[in-house]
Amino acid sequence: MGDRFDAVVVGAGVIGLTTALRLQQAGARVAVLTAEQSTETTSSVAAAVWYPAHTRFEPRVLEWATRTHDEFARQAAEGVPGVVMRPTRMLLRGRPHDNPWWAAALPDFRVLRGDDVRAPFTGGWAFTAATVEMSRYLPWLQQTFRTAGGTLIRRRVDALEQAGIWAPVVVNSSGLAARALCGDTEVRPARGQLVLVANPGLHTSVRDADNADGYTYVHPRSTDVVLGGTFELGEWDTTPSPATAAAILRRCTELVPELAGAPVLGHRVGLRPHRDSGVRLDTDPRPPDRIRQLVHNYGHGGAGVTLTWGCADAVTALVHQPRQHCSPT
Repeated sequence: MGDRFDAVVVGAGVIGLTTALRLQQAGARVAVLTAEQSTETTSSVAAAVWYPAHTRFEPRVLEWATRTHDEFARQAAEGVPGVVMRPTRMLLRGRPHDNPWWAAALPDFRVLRGDDVRAPFTGGWAFTAATVEMSRYLPWLQQTFRTAGGTLIRRRVDALEQAGIWAPVVVNSSGLAARALCGDTEVRPARGQLVLVANPGLHTSVRDADNADGYTYVHPRSTDVVLGGTFELGEWDTTPSPATAAAILRRCTELVPELAGAPVLGHRVGLRPHRDSGVRLDTDPRPPDRIRQLVHNYGHGGAGVTLTWGCADAVTALVHQPRQHCSPT
């Protein structure tokens, strides 16, 4: 059974599924190994917009973000379920801000000044970016993978070497579980709480990152609006807090008054797989027994959707050029 597949990907969130698809498109026979359905992963409750939140600049991160933006733009044009390119505004407070490092990934990035913004904001940035409705997109990824011959295996593993039963090449896209599977203490949850409300006719995503009361964003989707949010490092509780929900509603309605009175449809909490030193994407220099090559692809924090296709491309390059790897960051 060991060489039944060419590669096995551990994890069926958006990072794992896109990686599996890219490996498959490169000609590999691929299985995805997961303890839970894609609809039960952290990806399924994500706001899922392209934006490198809480992500530091590295040249390779900019490349991943750019590749992912371009792929989502292509998918939106082709009508892939759940992918929409939306106008986005980041509103800024206080002193003038330099353009962000990730602006280079966006062909229509522009600075907002003067009449473009209202008090208390002093400026901002405008651009077009993807909103991805995971309830539609994750099933599409999974179905595309299966239709092309991919296999989904429901099995929990306690050690990565167990995945070597299915293939000689293992890609670790286990997200928060990498803390235990790799003994990587840098991996910890970044708790995010969201409120979903009915969409009163909004089309533009709006962010207020400098709000002293908490990070604030409004992301319209086809039938609802995602309101957020929180980024609570080290918090494992997945029970929605009524007080936090009320604060989110207040901040978002102050930001976008059209939300006043919008019916609340639900509350969500997800644990983002944050890694203190950033994404780990590399070939492990000491793979476990039974595994010829182990590639890690985890620790994306709140930027999983933003980096997903670029990271999938990078993993595929490593699998096909196993001698060219970088050290863990």
